Amino acid sequence: MNKKDLELFKKKLLEEKITLEQELGGIAQKDSSSPGGWEATTGAMEVDPADENELADKLEELDDNIGIAHQLEKQLTDVKAALEKIDTDTYGTCEICKKPIEKERLEANPAARISLKHDHSS
Repeated sequence: MNKKDLELFKKKLLEEKITLEQELGGIAQKDSSSPGGWEATTGAMEVDPADENELADKLEELDDNIGIAHQLEKQLTDVKAALEKIDTDTYGTCEICKKPIEKERLEANPAARISLKHDHSS
């Protein structure tokens, strides 16, 4: 991979990292005791315990935020791993076959860890 492409992918990854951290910040807060480093929240949890509907809404919001936060954390982990690979000159190499990942795939997903032929989720 040439230096120009690498710089472009690094720029995209850094922008995505900032976006993911901002999105996580809207539904979670940093928590070093949490496995991913983030703990989902609902904002102010002050509800009248007598108001069952309000309490149910807050619990549903928390449940939704937990799922979203886990997905965002996974994406953020992949982005950070890709940035580390750029620093160690291993970026763009398939984790399965150790061959270069297709440039088109990296353009669509700069944090891709495997080549298209190994991705069975598509």
